[in-house]
Amino acid sequence: MASATAITLIDHLPVLPEVVVLLGTSALLIADRFSKTERRTASYVGAQLVLLLAVLSTLFVQWGTGPSRLLLFNGLFVADAMSNVLKLCAYIAVGAALVYSRQYLLDRQLFKGEFLALLLFALLGMMIMMSANSFLTIYLGLELLSLCLYAMVALNRDSATSIEAAMKYFVLGALASGLLLYGMSMIYGATGTLTISEVAQKVRTLAASDTERQFLVFGVVFMVAGLAFKLGLVPFHMWIPDVYHGAPTAITLVIGSAPKLAAFAMAIRLLVNGLLDVAADWQQMLAVLAVLSMALGNISAIAQTNLKRMLAYSTIAHMGFMLLGLLSGVVGGNTLNAPDAYAAAMFYVVVYVLMSLGAFGMLLYLSRAGFECETLEDMKGLNRRNPWYAFLMLVLMFSLAGIPPTAGFYAKLAVLSAAVSAGQIGLAVTAVLLSLVGAFYYLRIVKLMYFDEPVEAGPVEGPREMRTLLSANGLALLALGILPQPLMQICFAAIRAL
Repeated sequence: MASATAITLIDHLPVLPEVVVLLGTSALLIADRFSKTERRTASYVGAQLVLLLAVLSTLFVQWGTGPSRLLLFNGLFVADAMSNVLKLCAYIAVGAALVYSRQYLLDRQLFKGEFLALLLFALLGMMIMMSANSFLTIYLGLELLSLCLYAMVALNRDSATSIEAAMKYFVLGALASGLLLYGMSMIYGATGTLTISEVAQKVRTLAASDTERQFLVFGVVFMVAGLAFKLGLVPFHMWIPDVYHGAPTAITLVIGSAPKLAAFAMAIRLLVNGLLDVAADWQQMLAVLAVLSMALGNISAIAQTNLKRMLAYSTIAHMGFMLLGLLSGVVGGNTLNAPDAYAAAMFYVVVYVLMSLGAFGMLLYLSRAGFECETLEDMKGLNRRNPWYAFLMLVLMFSLAGIPPTAGFYAKLAVLSAAVSAGQIGLAVTAVLLSLVGAFYYLRIVKLMYFDEPVEAGPVEGPREMRTLLSANGLALLALGILPQPLMQICFAAIRAL
């Protein structure tokens, strides 16, 4: 009996990171009940410690459990290189979000145990989505993530704008979940299984029949619609500007960073792992979504005077750009281009999360008690007040615009190369032209920082840990732009292991 128990524990070691986050978050929630200080230093350190333990356990799972791809719980859960790499990126994003948002939330009496618990439970939902090998697991992870985000948007209960944003997010999120579930039910009806690896085997047979293929494509349409909502793609983007604007900036930072990694993982699991044999159909849908998202996102951002709304439309455009990689993997039924294309998309979403963290982190750094840095006017003359942070913001804006030598340039180059290799010349040219349009509103911020008079006098100050992390964030984008190959090789190896 003891031997059987030991074998069972060893067999389930790949789920160790999820167990660490679940138990750590539960312990933090209980311990916070007895916290007597408003700063909640012990809870904050405890949350970072949970993330550190999650990093160590994920590295152990990747390097210490034998095979590179393991299935658990009757095929519901998969531990592979892609899930582990995305989880490590998510830990970094959540840890950075904690550092960036702490002082902002303290100034507004919002740094509570609920925020820490919701953030870590949202991380747990992302981790489940990243390791999902079943429609059921994907939906459970998605709902855990979504419900936490809905509550976090409404964290400031005294703000009517936040409550309104939370209600819009909740209603539209429920609609998207319904679309996704309906699509899953169609695929389940055609294949008779919820396990993604088994779905792939059945789809390979069914796709050869025109009648069965039409039924599959009907389900794929609804699944792509649900995915498009979670990624914030046109025409399912309507929630992004209002939620980004209405939520406290610290919560906007959370929504705009790590969940994009989980949405990317969900797209890979559903479309690539499960429905690759009908790729010709869903790639056409993604092409339309990509063009619409890049066009509307970049053009609408030009008209924005609120930085959070501008970055919201920027997110829409960037997610459209990322789709260029996802839709370039299969060419005429040939999957030789797939590892390069999907690795480029993965590299893009990781770099985007890093850029988003830095951009919203800078807004949080420039905010203070009684003042929200969220309009273009607030960026005027930043170079005269603090040249170093003006330089960091310049690097962030250059990276978002795709200007060398930043990581954003190489990320765009990688997905454009994948699109050209797949013969999507028209899409690639359209993406380049729309990127030139998008460069205007990023460079406008640089002009305001360096050539306009400051609205306020005096230096910009903030917590030391926040200053250090912001500097590291900006320099990391420069380093990844100059030496992108290590991260690209990691993404390629993770995708190839699929």
